[in-house]
Amino acid sequence: MTAPSVLVVDDERTLARAIRAFLSESGYEAEVAGDAEQALRLLETMRPDVIFCDVRLPGMDGITLLRRIREFDPAIPVIIMTAHGTIEGAVEAVKLGAFDYLKKPVDLEELKLLADRARETSQLKQELSYYRRRDAARADSTAGVLGESAALRQVLDQARQIAALDETPPVLITGETGTGKGLVARTIHAASSRGAKPFIEVNCTALPATLMEAELFGHERGAFTDAKESRMGLFEAAAGGFLFLDEVGDLELPLQGKLLKAVEERTVRRVGGIRDRRIDVRILAATNRDLERETQREQFRRDLYFRLAVIILALPPLRDRGTDVLLLAEHYLKRYNAKYGKHVRQVDQRARELLLSYPWPGNVRELSHVIERAVLWSRGPALDVEHLSLATPPPTTPAPELPTAAPAAAAATPGLLTHETPTPGLPPSGVDLETWERALIEQSLRESGGNQTRAAQRLGISRDTLRYRLKKYGIQA
Repeated sequence: MTAPSVLVVDDERTLARAIRAFLSESGYEAEVAGDAEQALRLLETMRPDVIFCDVRLPGMDGITLLRRIREFDPAIPVIIMTAHGTIEGAVEAVKLGAFDYLKKPVDLEELKLLADRARETSQLKQELSYYRRRDAARADSTAGVLGESAALRQVLDQARQIAALDETPPVLITGETGTGKGLVARTIHAASSRGAKPFIEVNCTALPATLMEAELFGHERGAFTDAKESRMGLFEAAAGGFLFLDEVGDLELPLQGKLLKAVEERTVRRVGGIRDRRIDVRILAATNRDLERETQREQFRRDLYFRLAVIILALPPLRDRGTDVLLLAEHYLKRYNAKYGKHVRQVDQRARELLLSYPWPGNVRELSHVIERAVLWSRGPALDVEHLSLATPPPTTPAPELPTAAPAAAAATPGLLTHETPTPGLPPSGVDLETWERALIEQSLRESGGNQTRAAQRLGISRDTLRYRLKKYGIQA
C-alpha cells in the first residue's frame, strides 16, 4: 500500500528536517514547508494524511493557515505546534478544528504517536461515513443506470458481481460512444467495499503522451522545466480506490508499456524518480474501439490488452435496448423541466414512435441532448415530433464523402476501393476502416486549408486527437 504522508509546516529548518527524517524512518512520506504560502501550494499537489503546523510562521500565522486548510479539506487532521503555547491558544486551535496541540521542544516519539492516532481517527471517520451510506448504495447500486432491457440487465448483473469481489481484477468496459461506460464504472466503484475511497477518472485522449506520463505517474522536483515541486500522479491519488482509464485505446504505444508495468507489478515510478512506489488501486478501463483488432494491427499492445481484459463488460447500443429509450426520455424530460423551469408533462404518441424507430448513433448522450433541446423549444405541455428535430423515417448515418483522390489511391492498391464502390455512405465491405478514416482526415484538412483546428472541428474531435491520428497515419498537415 502507499505510505501515509505528512506535511510539516515550520520555519525552523533544523527541527522540520529532523521531524521529516524521523517520520520517514517510521514509514511515513514527509514533506516540509517553510511558510504557510508554500504549504498551501503543496496542498494542491498532495493530499497529506496529517499536517503538523507551527503556530508562529513568517507572513500568515499558523491559526490562519489552520482556517485555510479547513476550508480546503476539513477531513485532514491538523496538529498545532508551538513553543509559546497557552491554554487559550490550545482552546482556540481546537475550536477551529485542530486535532491536537503539541508544545515545543518536540518529543519525536510523542509526535509519531500523535501522527498515528490522527491518521487512524481520520480513517475511522471515513469508514463510519462509508458504512452509513453503504446500505443505501448497495440496495440498488446501479440505480443510476436506467433501463429494463435484457441486454442491459445482464451487464448490470455482471457489474454487481464484480463490485462484490474483495480483489477486483482489471475490468474492460466496451461499447459505442455515449452508451454510459463511465456511469457503469462509477456504479462498480460505489457498490464495492472501496466505495468511500477515491474514484479517479483519466481521459486518455486529453493529453499528449509526454504530459500524460507525468499526469499518471507523477514527477519529482526538477524532472523537467517548471517542475518546481514534487507531485504525485493519479495512480497514487487513487490509493485505496479505483482508477478509471477512459478511452484507453487512444494511449500511445510508449506509454502503454509503462501502464502495463504499473498494472502488473502494482508499482509506479515518478518521472525523474529513482525508486518504485507501491500502489493499492483497482483498474477499470473503457474504450469504443475493437482492441483485439487493434492488437492485430500492432496499434495496441497485446500483453496490455490481455491484462486489462480479465473481465469484459460489453454495453449494448441504445438502438438494441428496445423501450429503454422511452424510459430514458422520461428521465431526461424531468431533469430538463427542473433545470429550465419548464412544465412539459409528456411525449406525444407520434414522438414516442419516432424515438423508438430512430437508430441513435450517439446513443444515450445523443438522446439526452435531443430531449434537452426539445424541452427548450417546447411551448406546451407535450413534446411532439417537431420538437425532437429528428429525421423521419430515420436514415442510416452516412459517412462523409470520400476525397476524390481516394479512388485513385485505391486503384494503386488492389482490394481497397474500386469504381464499383459508391462514394457516399458507409464503408463498403472489404474496405479497411483505417483507410476510410485516413481519407476522411485528408479531405477535412484539404477543405480546411491545412488548418488543424478547423479540420478537427469538422471531424467532431479534439485538436490533440487529430494530431495523434496525423502521427498515427503519417499524414503531413
